[in-house]
Amino acid sequence: QVSELVQFLLLKDQKKIPIKRADMLKTVIREYRDAYSEIVNKAGKTLQEVFGLQLVEIDSKRHTYILINNEPRAESKYLCRDKEKEKMGLLLIILSFIFMKGNSVKDSALWEFLHLLRVYPGKEHQVFGDVRKLVTEEFVRQKYLEITPIPLTDPPEFKYQWGPRAEKEISKKDVLNAVAKIQGKDPTFWASQYSEAQATR
Repeated sequence: QVSELVQFLLLKDQKKIPIKRADMLKTVIREYRDAYSEIVNKAGKTLQEVFGLQLVEIDSKRHTYILINNEPRAESKYLCRDKEKEKMGLLLIILSFIFMKGNSVKDSALWEFLHLLRVYPGKEHQVFGDVRKLVTEEFVRQKYLEITPIPLTDPPEFKYQWGPRAEKEISKKDVLNAVAKIQGKDPTFWASQYSEAQATR
């Protein structure tokens, strides 16, 4: 059961979709329900020792898990499989933008920013395909981004923030250093981001 669960988790993680306890029970653990915790713990240990991956519960109410890389770096090899490299590049740019803007941005500001990079929502991009779908559906489903409606806005507006997977996998210190390098400034130039980055990993 343990090795079956390890394979199941790795397969799910290819798509970066959070894994529900109910799916693990239904698909893999089945009649071994009573040994659920033991099987999950052993599978977690195997993932850690063999693949350097950590099984983390991101929602204890709904019992949802993700796998995160143990050496979280913006340029982590695991994070960037070849085909996904460009998407992850775009994701890191978006996460940097959100972080530098105080951890929350309106959708209008985000699309304006992407316009500057010649990435347009609603227009097919040769690398990313449908950008709006990638950002609002795929990255959200993978828990890299969270979108929340802003109350009392007409037409409705939304704000974007880091999702739980981004918080666990991506180091704010790395993000700040990358932005500082691009802009040729010292990371301490952005005081509040700098102190937040120091407080996290």
